[in-house]
Amino acid sequence: NFRTAAPIGYAFVNFVSPRHAQHCLEIFHGFSDWAVHTSKVCEPAWSEGAQGLTEHIERYRNCPLMHETVPDQFKPAIFSHGARIPFPEPTLAIRRPRLRHPEDVSLGGGEARPQQGYPVS
Repeated sequence: NFRTAAPIGYAFVNFVSPRHAQHCLEIFHGFSDWAVHTSKVCEPAWSEGAQGLTEHIERYRNCPLMHETVPDQFKPAIFSHGARIPFPEPTLAIRRPRLRHPEDVSLGGGEARPQQGYPVS
């Protein structure tokens, strides 16, 4: 959510093996001890659309979230061995995101609370 800087409630995580992914599903099922107040409960599941790191990169690299006016905290992020690595460059011109209530949002230059990136890997 650009206005409140709150996460929208999902993430894609790409594991190195199905065994690791299954273990994560089991560990995080029902998790609710979030750092912020929310009634959301974690319901991990296999992605029904894209599968794998390459497909997720291709899904997001040219999307409006990657536009230069979008603060980094809102962009998809890739992590390898716990460290953030650069997201592959776009292959197309990125259009600015369309906002429902643009008067409530500052993209570029506005202050927003720091948030963790949404890991793709």
